[in-house]
Amino acid sequence: MTDRHYHPSFQQPDLPPATAPIPSYPHSVEPELGHRSQLHPLFQELTDGLSELTFANLFLFRHRHSYRFSTLQDGRLAVLGKDSGGPFFILPFGLPDHEHLARLFAEQRMMKCITTAQSTALAELGYRVTADRDNFDYLYRRQDLASLTGRNYHKKRNLVKAFVSTHNYSARPLREEYRADALSVLDQWREGSGYQGDYEAAREALMTMEALQLCGGIYYVESQPVAYVLGEELAGGTTFAIHFEKAVPGYKGLYQFINQSFASILPEDYSCINREQDLGEPGLRQAKLSYLPAGFVEKYMAVTSIAS
Repeated sequence: MTDRHYHPSFQQPDLPPATAPIPSYPHSVEPELGHRSQLHPLFQELTDGLSELTFANLFLFRHRHSYRFSTLQDGRLAVLGKDSGGPFFILPFGLPDHEHLARLFAEQRMMKCITTAQSTALAELGYRVTADRDNFDYLYRRQDLASLTGRNYHKKRNLVKAFVSTHNYSARPLREEYRADALSVLDQWREGSGYQGDYEAAREALMTMEALQLCGGIYYVESQPVAYVLGEELAGGTTFAIHFEKAVPGYKGLYQFINQSFASILPEDYSCINREQDLGEPGLRQAKLSYLPAGFVEKYMAVTSIAS
């Protein structure tokens, strides 16, 4: 496997034009693959590195969060959504004028996935802004995960050694020809964990990885698929985001091994790896913190100030 097999720009997909143009607010349309050619280049220009703010992520999680696209009066994209907390909106490409911003807050109630810069501007405008800690992305130096050097990574190194010394393994770039094997891993992961989680999004990601230009690796033990990793670049090409990392149960040290292995073959262009959020789950938070993040991609939420 060479590094270039994992570079997100290894090919340009041929996509049909969007069958549903993005309408003007308050009208909206569900994300579809055909919107990629219009929106993906814009998302690539974002430098804040929020894991949600890629075309692939919004497309793959459109059902879970009821995402819809709408165009504001100034031409900016608004992402509308709905979850257990009610309706919300995301403004990936900046804030509109005060009048249209106020209308969004009045009709959609809450703004999510707010960058640090946006949070400052919103607070100055009088909106009530709070940190969304459960959705902070964990950032790691790629070289730290690849080398696992130092006393603090002692347990991780031992788990990797346990896997490597016990199993005859191999790794390959995750291409279409290995899709069936990755789907097998995903199904075994769901069965073994008893947890639906992001199964539907992960499955669709495998089915559309060429069109979405997602890149990754797949791992085998004795020719049997046991794990895969799938993601894309972020933050102007300086960071690689791991959107999906799945493994079958029963292999001690497997997750630690694929974590290190994948980090070690990523191109050096990526100084950081974004391993996304912990969603407030204590076990997941502990696991992510145990890898000693170099920092976080902070995110905020905002609502209309009570005083207003």
